[in-house]
This record gives sequence, C-alpha cells and structure tokens, in this order.
Amino acid sequence: MATVIVIGTQWGDEGKGKIVDLYAQEADVIARFQGGNNAGHTLVVKGEQTIVHLIPSGILHNGKICILGNGMVINPKVLLQEIDELEERQIFPPDTKLFISEYAHIIMPYHQRLDSARENRKGKAKIGTTGRGIGPAYEDKISRAGIRFCDLLDDEIFREKLKNNLEEKNFYLTEFCKEEPVDGEIIYKEYNEYADRLRKYAANTSVIIDREFKKGKNILFEGAQGCHLDIDHGTFPFVTSSNTVSGSACCGTGFGPTKVDAVVGICKAYTTRVGEGPFITELTDETGERIQKVGKEFGATTGRKRRCGWLDMVLVKQSVRVSGITGIAITKLDVLTGIDRLKICAGYKTDDGVFTEHVPSNLKVFKNCRPIYEEFDGWADDITKLRNFEELPVAAKRYIQRLEELAGVPVILISVGAGRNETIIRKSPFEKKG
Repeated sequence: MATVIVIGTQWGDEGKGKIVDLYAQEADVIARFQGGNNAGHTLVVKGEQTIVHLIPSGILHNGKICILGNGMVINPKVLLQEIDELEERQIFPPDTKLFISEYAHIIMPYHQRLDSARENRKGKAKIGTTGRGIGPAYEDKISRAGIRFCDLLDDEIFREKLKNNLEEKNFYLTEFCKEEPVDGEIIYKEYNEYADRLRKYAANTSVIIDREFKKGKNILFEGAQGCHLDIDHGTFPFVTSSNTVSGSACCGTGFGPTKVDAVVGICKAYTTRVGEGPFITELTDETGERIQKVGKEFGATTGRKRRCGWLDMVLVKQSVRVSGITGIAITKLDVLTGIDRLKICAGYKTDDGVFTEHVPSNLKVFKNCRPIYEEFDGWADDITKLRNFEELPVAAKRYIQRLEELAGVPVILISVGAGRNETIIRKSPFEKKG
C-alpha cells in the first residue's frame, strides 16, 4: 500500500496526464485535488489520443475509483460533455466509479463572463487566463459566496444563492465592465438539468478515500498546472487561482498529510510556458521553434502555442523544496534528440551581478535575471524504443545525471515518447518502503 502525489514542477504542461495514466495501473483510487477545466491532460493509448479537463487521468482504467476533490472548481456542462464523450467512444470502463465531492465549488456562467470582461479591460496588462471562470469561482469560494456541489443539488439553496450572487455580479458586469447582464432564470433552468444528471456522482469523497486507505489500497493524487503557477509560490500575478503544490492534495481531498508516502514531480526535459509572465530561459530562435514543433507544444485546453526554452533547474529546485518531492519523472526527453548542444540553467545572475539559485519573489527583479547555463553534448540516436536507462546514449545519461545532481532527488521515470509504453521506469513510487 502507498499514497502518491503527482504534481508539475514547472509552469504546467509537463506531461502529467501520461504519467498519471501510467501510475493509475498500480493505483486503486485516483483523486484530482485542485483546478478546473483550465487544465488539460493528454493521454495516448494504443495510438489514440484522449484529452480530459476535469475527470482524473486514471479514468481509462477499469476497476478504479476516480474522484473530483473538494479543492476543484467544476463546470458541470464541461464535466457532462467529458462523461458523454468517454461513453460514446466506449472508453469509460464499466467497473470504474466516478465521484464528485459535495464540497467542490461550481463554475457559473457569470464567472466566465467576469473572467473575459476583466481580461478585455486590462488590454496589454492582461494575465493570460483561459477565460473559463476559474479565478472568479475561487474568489467566490474565498469570499464565502460560492455555490458548492451540494448546494446545486438542493433546489431551495441553489435558487437563493443564485439570486444573491446575480445581484452583485450583474451590477459589476453592467456598471464596471459595461457589458450585458446574465439571465438568472436561464441559468437556473440549465443548472437544474445538470444537477439531475450529476446527482448520482455526489459523495463525501474524503470518507471514500479514507475508507480505501484503511483497506490498504494504493491512492494516487493528481494535480493540475505546475508549482510555479501556484497562487502563493508561483510567479504572481501570472499564476492560476489555486494552490498547485503538493500540500494542496491534502486540503483539496480531505486526506491527512501524515499518510502521504511519496511525491513525484513531473519535469519536462526542457521548459515551456503558456500565456504571459517572465521566462528566463525562453528561446526565440530556431532552436526554440524546433522544440515547439517537434514537441507539438500547443495547450491541450486552449490550443495556444507554448513558449519554449532550455531546462530551468532553478524552477525545479524550488518545486522540490516547497513540495517535498521524493522523485522526478522526466518527460519528452525524445524531443531533444538531434540538437547538437544542450543547455541547463543552474542559476541566475541579477541585474546588479548577484548570483542566485532561487526564484526572486520580486517580479521586476526576476524578469531581468540572466540565466547561468551549463552546456552538454546532444545525441542523435532514436531513443523512443529504449526501455532501460543503461541503453540511453551516453550524452542523454549525462544530461539526466546532472539534472539529478541539481535537483537533489532521483529521476525515477523517463518518458521517451508519447505512448504509455514509451517509458523507462527506474522505480515505482508505489514500492513499499524498507
């Protein structure tokens, strides 16, 4: 029995979907603990691609329990679309159970309208949100005005909360944003239909996880985005609206931290970022364009082209520290094949010439930092068929070994292709201690 948290170590898009899908084979329970449909996890099994935005990546495996935790904000329309698509494609396993926390908050149409209206007003100063209402939904949660899943299922409570919220939201939309109001009656009818269809999935999911833990089951906690999009520890304000670090797995599911055995940090073999914000190792030359094309770096949720750059170990080391990462899973190592010289950023130099191995909290200081690189030979051999670390080209092994040294934790998995089987597994996080 083991409990494992999987998180991203960069700015998201590290390939968590594939790794969670892989680890889900050993897990009995897979629980998503934060975020909403601003995240997209891409799974490739037998050459067929599946993208999930809300449902945990373990959904493709039979006999599992998949949980949408209380730390999430859920758009019921999107969730139902995902369920319908999985069922239509006959890839929703018959013996896999899906549960939604009664405590999870609901994304409403006015959240999406507010999200887009604010970005439009900011113009060039925009943050680069997905416009899916994630931030405004979390705002309502913190201000104690949010509508939870259990509220949606109670007609009287839902109608009252909707009425109270619309009075404020419509005033903001019409007076401040100069936009049309939203129609409360249309929302009420639409969301009542969602409630009817989703009612069977409602549960106190903390109780379910605890029950399975006491049975000795393997539990996998799945995060969205990456550590540097964390609302507290990320590159604020160019962050998401939730806590993406490992500690959020406990808050976002109702599971005690003393029961966690391992934290796996997913790290892409290079660095990418979607949207605005500083990016110290960004490449705007032919190499960056090559990485973008070969790596097919487009957002699974937005379709936006990702900015690409060299691997930034300053970011990764901070993620190791704040999330207590015990092992790293490297993804997309194959994308670097064919590049003659590779670089890893081992530190920054600030404008006043000071060397630092930490991410500055001051965004102005951070964006003016210069990367301090270490250079490595590249490799030309195809590595997608390799399944053992020792089979990798010498240059690839050196690259991984230096990454381990800088991170201070072992690399336990190396992804050498998009497929589930295109993976070098050095150690399973579900191995029993001792």
